[in-house]
Amino acid sequence: MKTEKSEDLLKDLQQKKFLPIYLLQGEENFFIDEVSDYIEKYALTESEKSFNQTILYGKDIDADTIVATARRYPMMADRQVVIIKEAQNLKDINQLLSYCEKPTPSTLLVLSHKYKTVASNTKLFKAVEAKGAVLVSNKLYENQVPAWIQRHLKQRNYRIEPDAVSLLVEHLGNDLSKIANELSKLQLNISAGSLISMQQVTDHIGISKEYNLFEFQKALAQKQVTRVFTIAQHFADNQRNTPLIMVIGSLYRFYSRLYVYMHLKNKPEADILKAMDLRNSYALQDYKEAAGKYSLLQVKKSVDILHQYDLKSKGVDNLAPPEALMMEMTYRLLTGE
Repeated sequence: MKTEKSEDLLKDLQQKKFLPIYLLQGEENFFIDEVSDYIEKYALTESEKSFNQTILYGKDIDADTIVATARRYPMMADRQVVIIKEAQNLKDINQLLSYCEKPTPSTLLVLSHKYKTVASNTKLFKAVEAKGAVLVSNKLYENQVPAWIQRHLKQRNYRIEPDAVSLLVEHLGNDLSKIANELSKLQLNISAGSLISMQQVTDHIGISKEYNLFEFQKALAQKQVTRVFTIAQHFADNQRNTPLIMVIGSLYRFYSRLYVYMHLKNKPEADILKAMDLRNSYALQDYKEAAGKYSLLQVKKSVDILHQYDLKSKGVDNLAPPEALMMEMTYRLLTGE
């Protein structure tokens, strides 16, 4: 079987429905680790693991070693588990074909193949698909992350405020492993069944309540000049925590969506949300406020300014340090010059 959803595999694993081979591959490490870690923790009991669980690394072994290990029979257990971490570093992974075509039923062979993929038209891929499971783990687009955060927390009996979700996404982007780690910190400090607030996110994750990308965006939307420059100066003084390139990316999404909104603001709200790739009416508030402060020409100019500073931040026709670019860019966004 082939799937792009780790929850499909986890559901079967939780029901003790094991397959002989798992090829976990792709760019999003979180989903690969989620399945691999579950097998490592729960496929065998603690007493069975000492004789029947083997963890190897692709850079240190070859296909013959994997086959020889996988062909062994379990000791005093129904199965053995063989996990190959960093399988993308195997130089002869295609030499596993004969094993994958006829795997040992009492072995769970897990190939954790990160960053890269075995092509779907290869014999190896097709053999694993026929006898086991292939997870194709794709990076989520940033607009998909809010829904993922809500699902992730719901599975753990938590809810979260929309502002808190937006703050997490603006601060952490689409790095699911990092987000999951930060959400774990929240769960350690907040009782199950609770609604997680923006205040709790800033308290426990170390995001400043006043100086963050979400607040910067809101201040620009409302053209609160003093607040905009106060936050911009904080970013300029703390480039390690809020690098210029992160600020540019966040603002580019905002102004690009504002441009779409100003073209469609008289359309039905459902059509606007779909075009802007937003989840609900609440997410439209900043754009509605900004539409009263900016003209369409100013929004287009803002997008152009951000493009210019994206190039400058990468050294194109520029020798100024990031902190200077931060303040200069902020001035131009407010004045449109």
